[in-house]
Amino acid sequence: MERLMQFVWQHRLGVDTNTLTADGRRVRIIDQGRLNTDAGPDFFNASVQIGDETWAGNVEIHVRASDWYRHHHDTDPAYDSVILHVVQHDDAPVYRKNGTVIPQMVMHCSPDAAKRCNMLLNHAPTTLPCVNTIKSLPHIYHTDWLTALAMERLYKKSTRILDIVAQTGGHWEGAAYVTLARGLGFGLNSEPFETLAKNLPLKFLNRHHDELQTVEALLFGQAKLIPDPSDGENPYASRLRMEFDFMARKFGLSPVPLSWKMARTRPQNFPHRRLALLAQMIHQGFYLVGKLDDARTIDDMRGLFNVELTGFWTNNYTFAGKGGGCTPRALSRASIDTLIINVAIPLLHARATSRGDLDGMSRCAELLEQLGSEENSIVRLFAEAGVESTDAFTSQALIELRREYCEKKKCIYCRFGHRMLSAEIRR
Repeated sequence: MERLMQFVWQHRLGVDTNTLTADGRRVRIIDQGRLNTDAGPDFFNASVQIGDETWAGNVEIHVRASDWYRHHHDTDPAYDSVILHVVQHDDAPVYRKNGTVIPQMVMHCSPDAAKRCNMLLNHAPTTLPCVNTIKSLPHIYHTDWLTALAMERLYKKSTRILDIVAQTGGHWEGAAYVTLARGLGFGLNSEPFETLAKNLPLKFLNRHHDELQTVEALLFGQAKLIPDPSDGENPYASRLRMEFDFMARKFGLSPVPLSWKMARTRPQNFPHRRLALLAQMIHQGFYLVGKLDDARTIDDMRGLFNVELTGFWTNNYTFAGKGGGCTPRALSRASIDTLIINVAIPLLHARATSRGDLDGMSRCAELLEQLGSEENSIVRLFAEAGVESTDAFTSQALIELRREYCEKKKCIYCRFGHRMLSAEIRR
């Protein structure tokens, strides 16, 4: 209930011109203050008119007035600046540490509103608590909120890239290499891919890019994916091991301890062929940022990631041998589009941001709208609730909504949850 009361106060939903303090003085909120998520009063720097006097200070909220004493606020100097005590039940007057009385106001929250708030705050992580009501919200709320979420997600990715650019001393291609490596993890192995790329910089690999086997040996060796020697092993694995051992001794390299996820995963999702793709792109000359700057269409971008593997990886998923359906083509059309969403467009947005190019930044959103919607469990979950995704701009918004609000139980900060809870309170 206290969270609901904080929500009501924060959004000025529970105080009207007829609201009075416990001693009969009229209350008018000038500024509700800033919500405090740490120790101390619930809202800082509020401004409230009580009767004919205007007060500036902090506001504390409790379900029962007696909670003031139960929480020992009467002896805590941090609460001497409280100018108004907002409660659900006025069961006791409250005083500051110096003995002065604090004005007290009763906030009435209905049981239905409390029930709705508890549902939003305490739902199981796998569920969507607004599944039965989200579709009924006015369409403008969907459009406005999803647009904000999609841009929020794009800016996060762009900012992450700009941070890597700074870490690499302004080396854009180096940052693109790290970003692509992370993207090739496709969520499941994003972290180990990024860690590997940061520990084996592009500048180092570029010194040996003319020899594909050397680049492969460095990547697979640092990733600790080259198998131990065994009888009858494939000669390719033997050559990679020998090459990496030589390079490791020469340059003092040590394999990075990485947590590759391969259990209960189809062979085509293993990291091996994706590392082989990365090696192939480095071997061919890694100029991803420059090529993206020249790309005019989505199809141009698809061409940058439409790589055919050579040698051992044309028909093998792992060092253990081939699997059914293995072809020289490294990635499916859907996987390539995923890289465009998570690598190419964020790189373009980061470049445009660094240049202050507003048109370039807007173009990135337009490119997302030109791509088909991603197909995943999150998109399907919202489709069941009546929120359809027809393009990548919308599916990115739904992923941001699910990850940053639903799963973190921040429903009262979500515009959908805010709208539903506000409607319940105003009934």
